[in-house]
Amino acid sequence: MKLGLSIGYSRAHLDIPVELVQRAEQLGYDSVWTAEAYGSDAVTPLAFLAARTSRIKLGTGIMQLAARTPANAAMSAATVDAMAGGGRFIAGIGVSGPQIVEGWYGQPWGRPYYRMKDYVAIMRKIFAREAPVTHQGREISLPYTGPGSSGLAKPLKSILHMNPDIPIYLATGSETTVKLTAEIADGWLPMGFVPGAMEEYRPWLEEGFRRAGNGKGFHNFTIQASVHVEVENDVKAALQRLKPEVALYVGGMGHRTKNFHNDIMVRRGFGDAAKRIQELYLAKRKDEAIAAVPDEWVDLKSLVGPAARIRQRFRAWEDSGADSLSVRSRQPEAIEVMAQAARLN
Repeated sequence: MKLGLSIGYSRAHLDIPVELVQRAEQLGYDSVWTAEAYGSDAVTPLAFLAARTSRIKLGTGIMQLAARTPANAAMSAATVDAMAGGGRFIAGIGVSGPQIVEGWYGQPWGRPYYRMKDYVAIMRKIFAREAPVTHQGREISLPYTGPGSSGLAKPLKSILHMNPDIPIYLATGSETTVKLTAEIADGWLPMGFVPGAMEEYRPWLEEGFRRAGNGKGFHNFTIQASVHVEVENDVKAALQRLKPEVALYVGGMGHRTKNFHNDIMVRRGFGDAAKRIQELYLAKRKDEAIAAVPDEWVDLKSLVGPAARIRQRFRAWEDSGADSLSVRSRQPEAIEVMAQAARLN
């Protein structure tokens, strides 16, 4: 199993862990991943890291689809890829919830399924440079001819000769979008993926492969799961430190009626807890929401405890159906332990 290092997005102050990324590269990690929500962006830190590394792949996990047009996403990906020497960038794309899409990015929620489909199609045309780009989609079209249009639009082809093979991964979790991911993307950043989840996802992925045709299947498609990792002798204390983020995402990262993280927890059999966490969090009783997060849920989606426990529980991830695993940690010891567990050296 390949390993990635996920450094996420910044909190109040930007802190890019350059030495940690460099150490991961030395240990044989395959990729490093950044993120964005409504603070630091996902692309700029990768340009910074490209100049301080030589081999490790540079992935956005994720670029928010609403944050930039497909043309800008393609330009950003191709620019960093070229600066990094080519063949290192992975364009991970996803859709946030309506609160962020409309409240922060000022974009319509629309129909995310078709928006993703149009977005990927346009990016691939831009990368390929086979002709001036035109696309008549159900959500996005080029050239634009809608309200406010001057009527003077002209199809264009990228000036930069881009790497035509920049891989595109989609972050999805519902049945329809997972099928779409398998059909049109090179890889998948699965929401809520844990050991045992492939039983649910496999038929969706296989249907997407069938739609794609051309021999597409698990052998030429990447499943990049992610897991929190923390080396700590006191397992319960480690689980407790991860609960505030669970409470934030399950309870408050989205509307009461539209929260993907809450939905995933329900699908994994923790429906009562998910409902209680959301009720408490939205009532601004955050400490109680954190306390309502079950140890079992955190333990299922993380690798915490002494090094021996992490190495033993990592085997379930190796057998999970994912072929790559992003380590979500900034703890140097965790990076070392996971390299040992995955036998990178």
